[in-house]
Amino acid sequence: MVAHNKLPVLDRISDQMRAVLATSAELAPDAYATDAGLDELRQAYLRERRFWNEGGPAMARTIHAQVPTPHGPVAIRCHLPVTGTELPVVVYIHGGGWVVGNLDTHDRIMRMLAHESGAAVVGIDYALSPEAKFPVALEQCAAVARHLHERGSEHSVDGSRLAFAGDSGGATMCLATTLLLRDQADAGLPSVGVSALALYYGMYGLRDSASRRLLGGPWDGLTDADFDYYLDCYLADPADARSPYVDCLGADLGRGIPPTYLVAAEFDPLRDDTATLAAILSEHGVTCSHEVFPGVLHAFLHNSRMLDAAATALANGGAFLRRALDKE
Repeated sequence: MVAHNKLPVLDRISDQMRAVLATSAELAPDAYATDAGLDELRQAYLRERRFWNEGGPAMARTIHAQVPTPHGPVAIRCHLPVTGTELPVVVYIHGGGWVVGNLDTHDRIMRMLAHESGAAVVGIDYALSPEAKFPVALEQCAAVARHLHERGSEHSVDGSRLAFAGDSGGATMCLATTLLLRDQADAGLPSVGVSALALYYGMYGLRDSASRRLLGGPWDGLTDADFDYYLDCYLADPADARSPYVDCLGADLGRGIPPTYLVAAEFDPLRDDTATLAAILSEHGVTCSHEVFPGVLHAFLHNSRMLDAAATALANGGAFLRRALDKE
């Protein structure tokens, strides 16, 4: 992929998106600098995200807990928009290229989804890479989903009505975890039903595409070198890139995939990953809603304090999840 083919994106994004970029640059100009060193990258990301998580819906109750997994205990945060009844549960897997992020960096997103869906939203503080390589985080997420399915009442949720939602690398892991749970059931483990998916601008397995060639730069932290950095951190072996839990587009998507809400950003190099996934799911007869939000960049979901598109994407995803979970 040749840099001189990249589109002049900053001339085309919306005024609100441009204001978001200016604000982020003031907060932490190095928030996406993968060449700054791992500790510096994480600290800058946390510093920039702190502003975007202020405000938003208040929850009736928030529960903090630890869940056992094959790779040690994992912290979860359960946001309950109402109390007095066991709510369906949306398991939220946060983005950050598998390298950065935590429950705090995505807290407003989770609270907004809880408010819009009427469901409890449970975030997973999975182990980050490169300290934990694939498939550690994936297996942790599957273990948390299985725990909620079997013992959800311990957290005031109805684990028989369970969905996944996630952004960026978290969206990738939502789909991969759904596939892993299906395959584990095929191997004889108890089945964990997944009622719906809400996937925001994930990377699903395309190794080349028009959007990858035309889009991505230092403004969104998705240069070609950035993609290489995140994958190198995440994968234990380059051959893992062919795993159906990384290259989800190469997996069997013809069975066990629930109704899916897919979001892409117009100026995201991963835009075509979402379009391809939508086409494959539709070909297999999976109920699929695919929205491309104009004028915005990758990771725009964080910016609902200033960006109408983010609030709309969360409201639409929440409504999709509510409908799917209410049918269960």
